[in-house]
Amino acid sequence: MNLILIEASEVDVQGNAVLTGARARHIHDVLGAKPGTSIRVGVVNSLRGRGLVQEVTDSRVVLHCEFTEAPPPAPRIALLLALPRPKVMRRLWAQLSAIGVGRIILTNAAKVERAYFDSHVLKPEVYRPYLIEGLQQAQDTAVPEVSIRKQLKVLIEDELDILFPYGGRLLADTSTWHRVRDLMFNDPNMRLLVAVGPEGGWTDYERDLFQRHGFKPVSMGPRTLRADTACVSILAMLNEAITAG
Repeated sequence: MNLILIEASEVDVQGNAVLTGARARHIHDVLGAKPGTSIRVGVVNSLRGRGLVQEVTDSRVVLHCEFTEAPPPAPRIALLLALPRPKVMRRLWAQLSAIGVGRIILTNAAKVERAYFDSHVLKPEVYRPYLIEGLQQAQDTAVPEVSIRKQLKVLIEDELDILFPYGGRLLADTSTWHRVRDLMFNDPNMRLLVAVGPEGGWTDYERDLFQRHGFKPVSMGPRTLRADTACVSILAMLNEAITAG
């Protein structure tokens, strides 16, 4: 944890917070904090700052916190992802919040097993701790918004303009010759939505549906990647391209 995230409800009016569980163990065991040690802290979806350790054991830490530092700028990239296998999605949650996405839209596709949508890994009480884990790694506080849509056609035709009302739209597709590395972004406020398909790939019908609604196909090369590898790779490349632009 490079930043200890605290829920607003955990901080009292004097700025004190009592932490238990994994955060307390990390402060005690990994950071080796003692009374008087200052550590980086943040409030979920709010400011960052410093926490002065008042008391510490391996199961309980009391901090006096001051939050005076703004969080990083909001991510400019959103991800539309054909739902992968539950064990892959479990791995992805923390990676996505760490690398920086503002919204995650999970959807169906022809090559997605319908049973995946019944997995407990899609329950907020399961995935939110993973998102928090990724934010603590990246020293951010903003939890990505998560939307789950089981009907791709309805999502693209009827709902996407509400979920992502403006910005560029990209479709990850190994069959195109347009490369991510060649994209140029000159607008410093440019927002992007990138769609990443199932490991079996998009169907021709799905490609046509995306392109009819403003998605530009882009590729990282001809190799078919696993969903987690593809997501992390293309998000890293897009973040770099936006920053360079």
